[in-house]
Amino acid sequence: MKNRDVLPVSGITCTNCAAKIERDVTKREEVASCQIDFATSRMVIEWIDVSERETMLESIEQTMKRIEPGAKFIKAEDDPAEKRDFILWRFLAAAFIFSIALWVDSIPGYIVAYGLAGYDVVYGAIRNVWNREWFDEKFLMTIATIGAFAIAEYPEAVAVMLFYQLGEYVQGRAVRASRKSIQSLLNMRPTLARVLNGEEEVERLPEEVSVGSHLIVRAGELVPMDGVVLSGASSLDTASLTGEAVPRQVRAGEEVLAGMVNIEGRLVIQTTKLAAESSLQKMIALVEEANGKKAKTEQMITRLAKVYTPFVVVMAALVAFVPPLFVGDLSEWVYRALIFLVISCPCALVISIPLGYFGGIGAGSKQGILVKGGEYLDTLTEVDTVVFDKTGTLTTGRFEVTNVVTTDGVHAEELLHLAARVERASNHPLAQAIVNRVGDVQAFESIQEEPGYGLHACDGNDHIYVGSARYMKQLGQTIDDSSIGTSVHVMKNNRWLGRIELMDTVKADAYDAIQALKEAGYRTVMLSGDRRAVATTIGERLGLDEVRGELLPHEKVEAIEQMTASRKVAFVGDGMNDAAALARADVGLVMGGVGSDTAVTAADVVLMHDDPNDVVRAIEIGKQTKRVVWQNIFFAFGTKALVLVLGLFGIATMWEAVFADVGVALLAIANATRLLRMNS
Repeated sequence: MKNRDVLPVSGITCTNCAAKIERDVTKREEVASCQIDFATSRMVIEWIDVSERETMLESIEQTMKRIEPGAKFIKAEDDPAEKRDFILWRFLAAAFIFSIALWVDSIPGYIVAYGLAGYDVVYGAIRNVWNREWFDEKFLMTIATIGAFAIAEYPEAVAVMLFYQLGEYVQGRAVRASRKSIQSLLNMRPTLARVLNGEEEVERLPEEVSVGSHLIVRAGELVPMDGVVLSGASSLDTASLTGEAVPRQVRAGEEVLAGMVNIEGRLVIQTTKLAAESSLQKMIALVEEANGKKAKTEQMITRLAKVYTPFVVVMAALVAFVPPLFVGDLSEWVYRALIFLVISCPCALVISIPLGYFGGIGAGSKQGILVKGGEYLDTLTEVDTVVFDKTGTLTTGRFEVTNVVTTDGVHAEELLHLAARVERASNHPLAQAIVNRVGDVQAFESIQEEPGYGLHACDGNDHIYVGSARYMKQLGQTIDDSSIGTSVHVMKNNRWLGRIELMDTVKADAYDAIQALKEAGYRTVMLSGDRRAVATTIGERLGLDEVRGELLPHEKVEAIEQMTASRKVAFVGDGMNDAAALARADVGLVMGGVGSDTAVTAADVVLMHDDPNDVVRAIEIGKQTKRVVWQNIFFAFGTKALVLVLGLFGIATMWEAVFADVGVALLAIANATRLLRMNS
């Protein structure tokens, strides 16, 4: 029996509840550790004693349900959508009954609406008190709304519970969205290896293939394991691993990695690592586990409740029963204590703080900046270093001709036109860039592809060769290949005619975004899988503070980890290869328009317009949201403190307390809704 279980769970949307579950499970003698991973909605249990595993899992599930109703291990027959629909319909039904009760001012209607909307919250508060888990969010909501009922503020009680439930539903949806399965990455895990056994090809699972085996990889197939090319030549799409836009040309003796896609010819590969140790498997593990390295943060309202609610309850009890021991008049002091409890009702905080974050999230949504939770708005305000990927983030990922170098007697346009007539036969990104530069041309009738090298065309007695520097050298040519970017060389018969230089184009607004960040005091860094010379050139053009090139995904994560040890880091990326770095950074931002599904689900903020300037806007939205939230906190506490003092000395009555409480809530809500009017 294995000593580690990775179990999918559902129904856990509260970080405070997750922490309680982890602590409870870890305390058990049979368990070494327990961790709930929000990124993939899984519970990871390390066992000390697995002899009673099934019984223990049933007991753990009961604990989950006790701490957060509805939490459970996911089984194949479960349908989570059905439960989400039930919550939504319950909320809508309660809102409908509440609107009727408001119209006819019906107390039974208020009670029914309240019970329908908040029965689970009240039950959870009672159950937690029974289990000596005091003053959590459910307890806070229960005493707030029951207090409102006690002073006949029925509409307020129901409205607060309805809003709370709506907020919980919306937050639950955001959590589920950010937890979406990283299935697109997992689907990349090769499930088939074609092993060469003598002259026969045998299909096996990669996990069954040993180091040193010979694999056949056909055109269009994934490389299943890390290895070295024994024979064949081809172009490999490495974007999922390195983010490099240009397909990599490989031939005998060169290394290939699991997860690369063979674009052209047939390759024979000798494996150098087991499937479990491959670069792709390492990447998958990083994405699955990186979120678990983040510190779990409690919701602000829960943290406040831990201090605020116990304090006011104890103070009310002291006000009610201590002064009468010295001055008598118990009924008067009980009345003052009730005023104390009424004004201490945390409705303003319960409503305005989540609304502040929802307002910030809504303001971002209107500008195409999708934030997956309020905590990420907070983290954006703490960032001091912004790290960018290159391809698709600061550059478009599309190539353009930047320069043409020719030999004597050859014009640049002549060279481009000749190359375009050959490249018309190819779908390679470099070929398409050259054809787009020239325009509509007629392809040569006889064109032959040389996998991994380039193209060979025949025009009568003339032979035209277009391809890489390696292709030219194979043909016996001595060429000048000193360009920084990517070059396509052209040779006619036995004469080298020149080279066409191409580079990934920088986004039009990338420079402005970098300068805005630097002016605001942020350190800017670029981590790229592209060649170091190319990355350095782009970095210098944009004015970045630091540039690193030729990085694999796990090396990007290592770089992020080094930075986060001393700084607060935001990482901006777009590709599947960025997913682990996005998850590991303090806050991850992804270009959602061009970004892969895996990167989008791993990130905390999605920039739908693919605009680097949206990074600046996202940080500003976070700062504005935090200002509004803290304004509400200070305003609510300040007003309540004033009325509390007045009530303590008998100056304020119950009516002033109710008015102050409702007024504070309304003003805090009005302040929070300002965020929804933020312009880009």
